[in-house]
Amino acid sequence: MSENGSFLFSGFRVLGLYSNHVPHALRYHRKHREFYVVTAVGKCFHTFNVVMRYHGHRQEVRLLLPLGDQLISADSGGDVIVWDVQEGDVYLQLHFDLATFDLSAMMHPSTYLNKVLLGSSQGALQLWNIKTSKLLFTFPGWSAGVTALQQSPAVDVVGVGTATGRIIIHNIRLDETLMSFTQDWGPISFLAFRTDGPPVVASGSPQGHIAFWDLERRQLIAQQRHAHSTAVAAATFVHGEPLLITNGADNAIKVWIFDQEGGGARLLRSRQGHSAPPTTIRHHGNDGKNILSAGQDGTLQSFSTVHERFNKNLGHAAARQSDWDGIVACHRGRLATTTWNYQRCTMGAHHLQPPSCHRDTVSTAVDITSCGNYAVIGSSRGRVDVYNLQSGLHRGCYGVDEKAHSGVVRGVATDTLNQLTFTAGSDWLLKFWRFKSRKQEVELKLPTAPASMMLHRDSGMLALALDNFTLLVVDTETRRVVRKFAGHHGTINDMAFSPDGRWLVTVAMDCTIRTWDLPSGSLVDCFLVAMAPVGVSLSPTGDFLATAHVDSLGVYLWTNKSLCGPVGLHPIPADYQPATEMLPGVTVDESEQDMTSEEADDAYQSAEQLGAELVTLSLLPESRWKSLLYLDNIKRRNKPATPPVAPATAPFFLTTVAGLTPHFTLPVATELEAQSKVLRWGLLSQRSEFNSALEASVHSHSFERPLRLLKDCGPSALSVELTCLTSEGGGASRLLLAFIQMIDSMLASGRDFDLAHAYLTLFLKLHLRLLSQDPFAMEALLRLSSKLEAGWVDLRASFDQSLCLLSYTKSALL
Repeated sequence: MSENGSFLFSGFRVLGLYSNHVPHALRYHRKHREFYVVTAVGKCFHTFNVVMRYHGHRQEVRLLLPLGDQLISADSGGDVIVWDVQEGDVYLQLHFDLATFDLSAMMHPSTYLNKVLLGSSQGALQLWNIKTSKLLFTFPGWSAGVTALQQSPAVDVVGVGTATGRIIIHNIRLDETLMSFTQDWGPISFLAFRTDGPPVVASGSPQGHIAFWDLERRQLIAQQRHAHSTAVAAATFVHGEPLLITNGADNAIKVWIFDQEGGGARLLRSRQGHSAPPTTIRHHGNDGKNILSAGQDGTLQSFSTVHERFNKNLGHAAARQSDWDGIVACHRGRLATTTWNYQRCTMGAHHLQPPSCHRDTVSTAVDITSCGNYAVIGSSRGRVDVYNLQSGLHRGCYGVDEKAHSGVVRGVATDTLNQLTFTAGSDWLLKFWRFKSRKQEVELKLPTAPASMMLHRDSGMLALALDNFTLLVVDTETRRVVRKFAGHHGTINDMAFSPDGRWLVTVAMDCTIRTWDLPSGSLVDCFLVAMAPVGVSLSPTGDFLATAHVDSLGVYLWTNKSLCGPVGLHPIPADYQPATEMLPGVTVDESEQDMTSEEADDAYQSAEQLGAELVTLSLLPESRWKSLLYLDNIKRRNKPATPPVAPATAPFFLTTVAGLTPHFTLPVATELEAQSKVLRWGLLSQRSEFNSALEASVHSHSFERPLRLLKDCGPSALSVELTCLTSEGGGASRLLLAFIQMIDSMLASGRDFDLAHAYLTLFLKLHLRLLSQDPFAMEALLRLSSKLEAGWVDLRASFDQSLCLLSYTKSALL
């Protein structure tokens, strides 16, 4: 984090960004047996099913082309970069002069190894070898700028789209034009050939229309008008399937299926966000997993923070989950408000409108009661009306002569129990009304006109953003102003309370996001963003902060650091200069993923032993020490029913001896094989590495090395090592005493408590009869037994104390 950045929030990811005007790329992964769609958003690539980012372009990316293990991208500055897909490195970089060859389209001709065909806005085409970085051939063109290039199912034949609307089917090997069509909608934005049978080519237009042409009959067979609300950037037929994938600058990716009569297509599925910047965002539900977003494109979107497949496309406003419509939307420049159903993702049947009102009146504010049965709507003429959401009937209005305010209603809200209604208007008044009788109780004179209002129902705190860039917090119980905040230098666009009502987060046109602490009445966090935020919402669980920004189509998520660890919050001085935080991208930035060396040095390292009075278990899996006592049973159970039979061996080839009767030669025994296979006793009496380390540790009084060797052994190998401690196994009686000393050292240190007991149990099982005949060994075992009993007494006392405390806590608090 940069200096003077946010203390509370850090960038996490962005929602609702899918595509722009850059054509997409489609690839099939043979191992995964899935198709991958790659789209560009700004200077980043989005790969659906996989996310990867490449950095290197200084200008905006305009063209993408996958080619084997490489990805070719071109920007608006004339740079063409060939990327290594796996490593993300730059394989080759070319630069073109925009005055002579302004790159506008590119494609890879089928069966042309390492070749790329480039088209220019001047009309010429060039064939390049990207491996040798050489220009192979130049096509003069057709006196019109090339806007699209596409390989046809036939080898050597490509489709060329021009800026004049002409579609040309050209053979690049013979440099011969086979046929041509003319589109009436202007320039060709893309070309795509079907590969599942019918000889059809699809072409797009800047108006968002798609035309389908029959290559055999050489005529237009179908149209798909308004497939996108903007120009269709690219379209690709899925190989061998009647599916067409399109993307456009309207931030949408769509899949069309051809199952209609006459060769027409219908929409199968889509991923789309706002085509114009969002203006208002609110969390929906109590789990904080869905965000409602209203945009300038007139749509209401629901974005899921869990997975994009849960996104929904609705239409603006507040929510209640019920059998009837639970969302009310007020629209810019319209009087009637509409209802929406979140579960069905459809507009409701009701259009809420007062019985009689002036023609120029528009709805300006809306709220739904906590019970979800009523909607309160304010208008530009000062009216505040109440409607029943289930029936859609008008239930009355507030104020004398059906006017609650003498100016525009800027905000409405109702309390938790439906006892009070709060309204704020441009007449500088905040009014308290009885919800049922609709009679005014109290009004507060504000310093200036309010711009918006936000109520935290649980705490009863009412926040008002004023036109003079200040904030007021009113206690609805005492009906007095309890906090006043100043610091913003631009219009306050939106506000959000934290779930516990302690923090108030505000965003303004001065590009700042500020967090105010209500109990202390001070500013505790402030940071700048590159684009002015217009909407903010805190999740009901408090883990994410969502923001929407000017000229941006996405919804940006910020994580709450206070939920991940201790965050020291202090009042920020008046002369504080906040730093600019980068808006979060699709994934976490690399700077956040890679820990620097300084952070690694400051990372907390747990001690091997927290206290001398405590015992610490080992980190080995239980199978390494729990099965030591049952090795005989395990071996007996795993013993095969029949002994293994050696397979018949035969050499790869057999040599023969020349003669009248050919016969095979026998292999000659080597000197090593001729030696006796009976080993001498000296070879068997060699000690293992563990035995040597254990004997050396007796003199150094450090048993770390033999203990480490035992930890590396499996259960069977460990049993063999302990068996070899006696003289019959190649050891000596003094090694038995050394092993007892090692167990004593482990119990004294308190570490590897479970291993010490498991090793001691197996040791006594193997050598108890031999140890009973050695007085020194018995004396050492008696001392060890007394230590074990004392240790278990202390542990039992700690267990009993903890269980008693837990029982008391459960009975007293639950």
